[in-house]
Amino acid sequence: LSPHRSLSGRIVGSAWWFFTLIIISSYTANLAAFLTVERMLTPINGAEDLARQREILYGTVDSGSTKEFFKTSKINTYQEMWRVMNSDKSVFAKTTDEGVQRVRNSKGKYAFLMESTMNDYYNQRKPCNTMKIGGNLDSKGYGIGTYIGSDLRDDINVAVLKLLENEKLQKLQKKWWYDKGECQSGSTQSSLSLSNVAGIFYILIGGLGLSLVVASLEFLYKSHRDCKQKVGVGVVFAFFMFIFKINEAQVL
Repeated sequence: LSPHRSLSGRIVGSAWWFFTLIIISSYTANLAAFLTVERMLTPINGAEDLARQREILYGTVDSGSTKEFFKTSKINTYQEMWRVMNSDKSVFAKTTDEGVQRVRNSKGKYAFLMESTMNDYYNQRKPCNTMKIGGNLDSKGYGIGTYIGSDLRDDINVAVLKLLENEKLQKLQKKWWYDKGECQSGSTQSSLSLSNVAGIFYILIGGLGLSLVVASLEFLYKSHRDCKQKVGVGVVFAFFMFIFKINEAQVL
């Protein structure tokens, strides 16, 4: 069987060339995206960087706990940041939503200082164009307030401790902050993985399998045809031999 004329050879060639075409196209598209993607370069990596520059404004919620933290801080960096913020009252926002919206509209010229829990929440909301820079400036916990001498205080404390030990609070935060978030973390991939091109390999393997089946059928058909031709030639030869022997017997 000629690989250029047989159907099985054409199937193998078609599957291979289709596989090669898709691989080259995927590589070219991925390379172009990698070369043209805009990478976010942040000149600010923490509070210290904010305190050392004057190009990017920064502020907090007016009359909030974060503002009070900077106002009463004894750390030199935070004292300098408070002095800068207090010299320009316009950097303070009335609400958290207003501060986040100002960050989104400032094109990188304004930073909003807020609680880490709210920061993580807003970073998972559309249009997904905000990010957290640096670590936490301070560590504080949330509490449930009761009146002095309340019978509920001990029960609430025990219940909260059990939730912490069983990691229920972490699971709830993951569920409502990240699993139900509107932004996919790490959704931008810089390279193709095997799962992205697995379908092409399936097509190649399927084409090879189909070509093997077709080649087997062609081989069986050709063998059967050759066998019939040989049987036909044998019958004709036997017939002539029979006639020849009859004539020979008559001559004798």
